[in-house]
Amino acid sequence: MSTTTAQRIVTAAGTANPGYRTLWRWHFYAGLFVMPFLVVLAITGTLYCFQPQIEPLLYPHRLIVEPQAAPRLTEDTLLGKARAAMPKDAVALTAAISSAPDRSMEFVFRLADGEKQSVYLNPYNGEVLGTLSVEHRLMQVDRMLHRKLLLGKPGELLMELAACWTLVMIGTGVALWWPREKTTARAALVPRFALRGRPLWKNLHAVMGIWLALGALAFVLSGLPWTGSWGKQFKALATAANLGAPPGSWGGLPLRSVLPAGLPIDAAATAGTTARADKTRAAPDEHAGHAAGMDSMPGMVMDDLPLPLTPWAVGNSPVPTSAEPHAVQPKPLPLGHVVAQLASLGVKDGYSIVLPTSPTGVYSVSYFPNDPKDERTLYIDQYSGAVLKDIRYGDYGAVSKAVSYGTSLHMGRYFGLANQLICAAISLGLAAMAVTGCVMWWKRRPQRSLGAPSRERTAPPMRGWKTGLVLLGMIFPLMGATLLAVWLADRTIFGRSARQPA
Repeated sequence: MSTTTAQRIVTAAGTANPGYRTLWRWHFYAGLFVMPFLVVLAITGTLYCFQPQIEPLLYPHRLIVEPQAAPRLTEDTLLGKARAAMPKDAVALTAAISSAPDRSMEFVFRLADGEKQSVYLNPYNGEVLGTLSVEHRLMQVDRMLHRKLLLGKPGELLMELAACWTLVMIGTGVALWWPREKTTARAALVPRFALRGRPLWKNLHAVMGIWLALGALAFVLSGLPWTGSWGKQFKALATAANLGAPPGSWGGLPLRSVLPAGLPIDAAATAGTTARADKTRAAPDEHAGHAAGMDSMPGMVMDDLPLPLTPWAVGNSPVPTSAEPHAVQPKPLPLGHVVAQLASLGVKDGYSIVLPTSPTGVYSVSYFPNDPKDERTLYIDQYSGAVLKDIRYGDYGAVSKAVSYGTSLHMGRYFGLANQLICAAISLGLAAMAVTGCVMWWKRRPQRSLGAPSRERTAPPMRGWKTGLVLLGMIFPLMGATLLAVWLADRTIFGRSARQPA
């Protein structure tokens, strides 16, 4: 089929179907905004998906050790060696527990300047293997690019908008290429490599879009609950409807342990801890509303843990406290005791323990395995070992359960390497969609013009699409505002452009 013939067929299809150009125009605007973000999301998401394979290649001397027949040192011995290797004013925050024979032991410390640093030790002989900055290691930078473009809150909102506008791009794209009249399903699903020039690019773009639409939709819907604006509101709404996190996981219950009787209370010590708590309340922090008064780890919430170790349902939970401070404190339970206790409770490997950093702190455990049904978050009194809270998958509401499965699939964790490869194929396919869309626009753009497709000669009603966009704008208010802005700009700034070839 010649290029001219193909162009006539496509043009005829567009003319014969009312609403075609309107859909194309909105698809154009959505794609124009989404394309650069889509490329960033695709590349960073693919890299993060393969984090378990990439990080050992990047930092082999820190993360990998030679398996030995000798018994491993206790967690407390390793923690002591880690503390000795760090500055005296460094505070141990987190222990990453893994039983893999070839992996090092990792502890996270907070330095005096607020920076967090991981220290790695050989679990067999206690040798310090090195340190890494938590904030500046490659996968953390990649994660922050994926979530916030390294721009903080503005970047987070931009990424959220890009995800929402991807929904418009998917919907209008599928509608544009959906088989109609004499077009067969085969023609819509199989690329026509005999075409040349722009028709070939358009065919490849459209066919790939049909194949990727379902995966792209799943990516967007599973990623939105983690966004900083809509995601937080969605989480709060789910909790209010008893469909999200269970009671207490958001700091609603005063979790306190009972200290042994007969211990004198020192007023000065109590006052000192109260002052620290007041300082925490006064410190500006994005989680201050949740963490007020929690001095076990000032400003620390479960969202500060590595993403793979933080169940969505408890993501904003403040780390709860143990008993009120006393001048004479009972000796806290050793870390090894807590690890053994967790093993008896069924949590044996691949989890993170937030260590108590004050007399009122507790051990906070975040377990986020590949199978969401095994997710658990536990809070353990640092003195008695009492389990103050044990949040399991069964305690989640329907929304939290769905989000947990969506997150595991989104990150390529649920069914191993196959899951990773499928996620990578979808991500890189979406990046290719962005590239082919850009090439198509470049080939058809007129000089000194945006090149948006022209409007219909007679605007069709398209009530269903208009209703859908209004509903989308109501569900995602930030997107609704930009939808209105684009519509106004389209009516007032760009005006009625001349009809462009399809």
